[in-house]
Amino acid sequence: MTTNRTSVLIIGAGLSGIGVACRLRREFPDRDFAILERRDTIGGTWDLFRYPGVRSDSDMFSFGYEFRPWDELKVLADGGSIRDYISATAEEYGVDESIHHGLKVLTADWSSERQQWTVTALREATGETETWACSFLVTCTGYYDYDQGYLPEFPGAQRFEGTRIHPQHWPEDFDHTGKKIVVIGSGATAVTLVPAMADRAEHVTMLQRSPSYVFSLPSIDKITAWQRRFLPGPLVYRMTRWRNIELQRAIFKISRRFPQPMRRLLLAGVRSRVGKDFDMTHFSPKYDPWDERLCAVPDGDLFTALREGRASVVTDTIETFTATGIRLASGRELEADVIVTATGLNLQALGDASISVDGEVRDLHDVCTYKSVMLENIPNLTWVFGYTNASWTLKVDLAAAYLVRLLKHMDETGRTVAVPVDRAANATDDGVVDELSSGYIQRAKGVMPRQGRDFPWRMVMDYRHDRKVLLSDPIEDGILEFRGAPGDSRAPA
Repeated sequence: MTTNRTSVLIIGAGLSGIGVACRLRREFPDRDFAILERRDTIGGTWDLFRYPGVRSDSDMFSFGYEFRPWDELKVLADGGSIRDYISATAEEYGVDESIHHGLKVLTADWSSERQQWTVTALREATGETETWACSFLVTCTGYYDYDQGYLPEFPGAQRFEGTRIHPQHWPEDFDHTGKKIVVIGSGATAVTLVPAMADRAEHVTMLQRSPSYVFSLPSIDKITAWQRRFLPGPLVYRMTRWRNIELQRAIFKISRRFPQPMRRLLLAGVRSRVGKDFDMTHFSPKYDPWDERLCAVPDGDLFTALREGRASVVTDTIETFTATGIRLASGRELEADVIVTATGLNLQALGDASISVDGEVRDLHDVCTYKSVMLENIPNLTWVFGYTNASWTLKVDLAAAYLVRLLKHMDETGRTVAVPVDRAANATDDGVVDELSSGYIQRAKGVMPRQGRDFPWRMVMDYRHDRKVLLSDPIEDGILEFRGAPGDSRAPA
């Protein structure tokens, strides 16, 4: 079997993978790299999800790449616009030519003797396998299963005679005009779907077991539009980006420190949109703000649909599906032609690939993250995982910049291997994102890496902190071990 060889191998051509690849192309124009992508197109999440209204839940000035500014005034962009932005970025930097589509990575094994990764990938269209060898491996696979969304077992689900859809697998050209629709869920997907479908449906009901915090954002950034009239575009972009980053950080920190005032502020925002007669229990969660991620809606479109009667919210539990809809624990029945199960994601690490070192399989749940960009005792691997309390891409940019710093340091010092080593048994039973209580986060406990007691083994979801650590702090810190070429006397025992 022929082995393809490259210096750096990136797994995934979504928002993260393209961001890392563009950084590498900018900083190392002569270094070869390749991207393995399972899907036939670029975009990852933004190519997979095609449900009505799909859009970002973070502002695009911080969600876009730092090195390629988002140049529209739309605050929460639709999925198609984000997909086009990723593709245009890849084309601009020429990294689209380095993508190998249709390959699902099965295994990756590090050889200490050869000081290289050997990656096996399945070409799903033909059933053939390919082998890739690289010096450095970068995983940009996200955190969920692309094959199957999370779907609880609903009693009587097989009796329902209408159409049942999971948003992760939306049928192409599905027409919901004039239909009675029930959307099960209260998270970002549900609050997006309801107003998007309410314009043409007979009625849309959002059925939730418990409420989420939902707040309204302007669809157009009017401050930035005004600034553009007087200031250069690049300056306006930097100002807007930093304003939004600091605003995100402030809201998160205030929510954690002063949860009750923040709760009152969020609920007051909903009340102003839905009217004084609306039952606010539907938007009054039992948990504090930012115990779970907040849901943003542009121009309050969800609240408008509710106020105008095109949509409604029901807070109850499901007793059983029926032939014509859903019967609730309260005895109420919801008629439905279509049931959309916006019930979340199945989490998955590394795209379900198996990672091993010298033939010994490493379970990610048994290792800690190092500076949240590398993995304990796994050499020459960068693990790219974005923020859960801010725009995902902010962390992607920092991880890519750190990778560039690390590779330059290794080039300058003649080292060929970098591996984080925990000599103080820092591991705890906490998962890397346990600070959020969302269902999909809790389901990830046995999948994702663990937290350590102290930094750098503890993931810190703080952009300002990570900028200093990843962009300024010394690469050599006594924890990251370096080794030279095989036989090099500088290599530690």
